[in-house]
Amino acid sequence: MIKLIFKETNNPAILKFEFPDFITLNESFEFKNIDEAQNSPLAQQLFYLPFVKTVYISSNFIAIERFSIVDWSDVKEAVAEQIEEYVNKGGVIITANETKSKKQPATVYGETTPNPAVLKFVVSRMLTKTAVEFKNIDETNASPLAKELFKFPYVKEVFIDENYVSITKYAVNEWEEITLELRSFIKQYIENGGTALDESLMVSSPKIEKQKIENFDNLDTTSQQIINILEEYVKPAVAADGGNILFDSYDEKEKRVKVVLQGACNGCPSSTFTLKSGIENMLKDMLNDKDIIVEALNG
Repeated sequence: MIKLIFKETNNPAILKFEFPDFITLNESFEFKNIDEAQNSPLAQQLFYLPFVKTVYISSNFIAIERFSIVDWSDVKEAVAEQIEEYVNKGGVIITANETKSKKQPATVYGETTPNPAVLKFVVSRMLTKTAVEFKNIDETNASPLAKELFKFPYVKEVFIDENYVSITKYAVNEWEEITLELRSFIKQYIENGGTALDESLMVSSPKIEKQKIENFDNLDTTSQQIINILEEYVKPAVAADGGNILFDSYDEKEKRVKVVLQGACNGCPSSTFTLKSGIENMLKDMLNDKDIIVEALNG
């Protein structure tokens, strides 16, 4: 009889249910709803639970992301019992052969960014809900895609958000020499079912934590206003250019706002102009405070 073990993750909304043996080999699966889970009868069954938001299946575990209507402490025992009962009765977890035989078509195209060292590769499907930046291969535990990209000698940094991958290159190569190779690799990787980002393995970032509701509520009013302005007016624009901006801190005495630049924004020659002439002026105007200064901390 199979007995599951609970394992918490860095994301409090995600709990892992570990099996004593592997349930998939060299494959990971992510299902956002019951319609996506056609190849996993177990995942389909789990989606009948009203608090199940996302189901991840990989190696020796099933990870479940919950909606905030419940706490894991209240429901984890019941979920584990349901999974154990299903598996012990011989229920199918994943029909891997069907998934392998059906290549999922994807389109990938390259977009230039204001940063000449960064190219944005846009994919025809969602890759992640959480923006994440990787400076080197040692940071890529949560992203098999980023790990593979760092094996190309000209890849310096990788940034993944929503439906795109921004790649920063070393100066040794020009984009016309490597764009086709990178685009083809990303397309093939995604079509073959490769995992872009396993959010259950992500290490929590203090910068990202500040944006979360539970931490947001503890910030001062001005900091909250700044985050709201960045989220609503600035992020969409920098995302279109393959980058991201995060609030870091606000010093009330110095009137200094520190932000973190990621992806194409990091090291971009025009980022200083954008900060001073765009974001700084916007904050001065919307907060009605002409003394505000914006300072960038590269991610």
